[in-house]
Parts: sequence; C-alpha cells; structure tokens
Amino acid sequence: MPCEDDLKHASSLDDPGSASQEKIEDERKDEVDVLPEESRRAAERKLVRKLDCRLMPTVVVIYLLNYLDRVAVTSARLQGLERDLKLSDVQYDAVVAVLFASYCPAQIPSNIIISYISRPSLYIGACVVAWGLTSALSGATHNFIGLLLCRIFIGLPEAAFYPGCSYLLSRWYTKKELAFRSAIFYEGQMISNAFGSLAAAGILGNMEGALGIAAWRWLFYIEGAITMFFGFQVMWLLPDWPDNTRWLSKAELRLAQVRLAEDAGEADKDADVSILEGFKLAIRDPKVPLFMLMQFAELIGLGFVNFFPTLVGTLGFSTTTTLLLCAPPWIVAGFLSVGNAWIADKRGDRFWSLAIWWWICTIGYIIGLSTMSTGGRYFYLFCLCSGYVGFALTLAWVSNAVPRPPAKRSAAIGLVNGFGNTALIVSSFMWKADWGPQYQPSMIISIAAMAFAFVLACIIRYMLVQENKKMDRDELEIIEGPERERIEEAARLEGISFDEAVRRRKGFRYLT
Repeated sequence: MPCEDDLKHASSLDDPGSASQEKIEDERKDEVDVLPEESRRAAERKLVRKLDCRLMPTVVVIYLLNYLDRVAVTSARLQGLERDLKLSDVQYDAVVAVLFASYCPAQIPSNIIISYISRPSLYIGACVVAWGLTSALSGATHNFIGLLLCRIFIGLPEAAFYPGCSYLLSRWYTKKELAFRSAIFYEGQMISNAFGSLAAAGILGNMEGALGIAAWRWLFYIEGAITMFFGFQVMWLLPDWPDNTRWLSKAELRLAQVRLAEDAGEADKDADVSILEGFKLAIRDPKVPLFMLMQFAELIGLGFVNFFPTLVGTLGFSTTTTLLLCAPPWIVAGFLSVGNAWIADKRGDRFWSLAIWWWICTIGYIIGLSTMSTGGRYFYLFCLCSGYVGFALTLAWVSNAVPRPPAKRSAAIGLVNGFGNTALIVSSFMWKADWGPQYQPSMIISIAAMAFAFVLACIIRYMLVQENKKMDRDELEIIEGPERERIEEAARLEGISFDEAVRRRKGFRYLT
C-alpha cells in the first residue's frame, strides 16, 4: 500500500472537485467493465500490442542515439582527438565528467515538470534535436574550452530523456509489464555500446582526411545529424498521456486509464498534487533516499562504461580491431537483459533480478585483478557488461516501489536517476591512464561499491516485504470480519470457491 504520505493525500480527495473527478473515473471504469471478460482481455492485448509496436521501438532508437552521442568522445580519443585539441589526461577526464555535472542536476526538475506537460512527445523530441545539434558542434571545436562547453550543453537536454521515458513507460504499462519493457528500452544502450563501436570503426577507418577533415570530427558531424533527424520524428511517434494521445481512440484511452487504476487500486491521476508536493512526498518516503544511494553505488561499480574502448584497448590490438571487439560483450548483455526482465515480470521479482548480475560483475573484476592474459581479460569484460543487465531494472523497481500519485513517482525517478548518475562524475576520474593497463585501484573501488549497493538493496527489499505483510494483516482483518458474509455470497453467485473470491479481492502489493 502507498506510504503514509500517500494515504494523507488520498484523504484529501473528499473535496467536491476531487469527487467530481472520481465520478468521471467511475463512469469510465463502468464503460470498460460492461465488456465481457474475453473481449476486455482481447482489447487489452490489442492496446499493449499497439504501444509495443510504436512506443518501444521509438524509445530504443532514442536511447541508441543518446549513447552514441554521449560516448563518441571515447571513440574519438582513439583516433587523435587528444592530439589535435592538445588535451592532457586530466583535461580529457574533465571532458568526460562534465557532461554529468549538467546532466544529473537537470534530471530532477525535468522529471518533475514533465508530468505537468500535456505533450511529452514534443518536449522529449525537442530535447533530442537539441543534443544532436550540440553533439554535431563538438566536431567543430578546436580547443579544450570549446569541447568542454559542448559537453556541458549536451548534458542539459539529455537529462530529459532516460528518466522522462522511464516515467512515460510507467504511465502506460502495469507493474507486471514494466520490467520487460524497461529492459527492452535499456536495450538501446546495449545496442549503442555494441554497434556504436562498429559504426565508429567504419567512420574513423574510412573518413580520415575526407574534405580535409579529421575522421574524429566526421564522427561527431554524422552522429549528431542522424540524432537531429530522428528527434523530429519523435515528436509524432511517441504517445502523450493515457487521456490525450492523438493516435489512440477514446475507448483505448479509457481502457489504458482503467487498467492502470486497477493495477494499483487507485486512479493514475495527480488530482490536486502540485509539483512541489510531489517532490516533498518523494523525498519524505524513506525508500527514495535509499534508492538514490543504491543507484549511486551501482553506477560507481559500472563506471567502466565510459572507458570501455580504453579497457578493450589494453588487449593490444589496432584501433579498428579494438572497436570491433567492443561489440560482443554488449550483444550478449543485451540478450541477457531481455531474458532477465521477462523472468522478473513472470516471477514478480525485482531484488534478485538485480543482485545476481551485480555479483557476476564483481566476479569479473576479481578475474581482471587476477590475470593479464588476453583471453582472461576479454572474458572479464563480458562479466562487467552483465552488471548492466541488473541496472536495466533499477528504475522499474523504483516505479513499482513508489507507485502513486504520479507526481511523486515522477519526482522519485528524477531524484534516483539524477543523484545516481553523479557517480559517473566520480568514476570519470577512477580509470586514470597511469593506473593502466591493470587498473587495480579502479577495480577494487568498483568491487566495494557493488557490495554497498547490494546491502542497500537488501534493506529496501526488507522494507517492502514488511509493508506487504502489513497489508496482508489488514486485509485478513476485513475478510474475517464484517466482509466475510458478502464475499461468501459473491463466491456462491459466481460459482467460485471462497479462496478464489478472496484472491480476486486482494489489493495492491509491492514487487520485491
């Protein structure tokens, strides 16, 4: 059940305006409930299929482009960016880190505001165009300051994307559908890490000196232009909210709202909750600060991602071969991510679907500390990438653990992802060139961070289990009290057992 703050919010719905909204929701629900059960299920399947065919491919492609633009600087490093711009090792680390200095703080206000924007499709699309333009301008820089400014301004529009799309998914999919879709969404990063290196290898290997321009500059120009083009398509491809999406019928919109209300035991509406109140509700929920710390520690342990081509480069191959070798670990992680999320949704599980992969990642670090053989170190890179299989479900767990009202959920997602990603500022200075090629201090810090994330996840799971047990006790008191005769009579009329009738009445539970 929602925490005490949510219950206080629910009690405020007794005012006339809220009562009117509640009446509207009841009327919409009645219209859907008159459908025969088989017709209702068929309509739901059709709605989810329509969303899967339009919403999911769009967010995956955006994520792919997001990471291509973000990590282009790491691929450009292999082809002379540092030399041409006369960057020192510290300056390069600063260029990598500074994106997160703007990206992380901007996520919180962006995600709070997005729940009050009637057309998130236009907002997110405009942000995609903006970061694509800034990425392309990175190719025209001629010194450290220019590149630094471009990286700062890429971070601002990118801040709207990942937490914003995660929140958008939570407004359309039920809690038993969300993990699988979140993993597919995160597949965009996996694909980008895999095939982005292949695309970079093609550009860097064939565009050197074309029109008198260095290949690393072409990398920024080409990838930025592609991002801008797709950003304009996003404006009509993405849905808005379940009450105003233009490419769904009124019946589909009503069904979308009702199924989410049934999933959580209340309407997925903010009623009179303001932006500030949603933020206060989120920060006062003890689970949210724990999630913030957990994701921070998790991303310290996974901070290798911004230096992945450099780590593969320690195997001693040429630039092109190094970039080609970057792909297989991410391809494997992508397949594992989707399979892991499918199992998590089927089992209604979150904790173990994250924690198992953190420990596999930790084993990878231990292997990396233990050997310098080519085969052993390439295998440890596969293990490191598997850590992102668990990370893909982090915000899905946040959405399930902080479900209502939507303003609170949106603020919680922004807080967790915004604060968590500040870890990438720290990790940008963890993989120092003079610690290579072994990078032993980097790996030891990462192992400690993964262990800390696991401890925090255990605490969160314990809290959710206890809240579920309390809801079980509360419902049992009702069932064994005055409601029992009504439930028995309903079961008799429907021709089902008393236990089945009780199961149907069971309300919202957190996924642990």
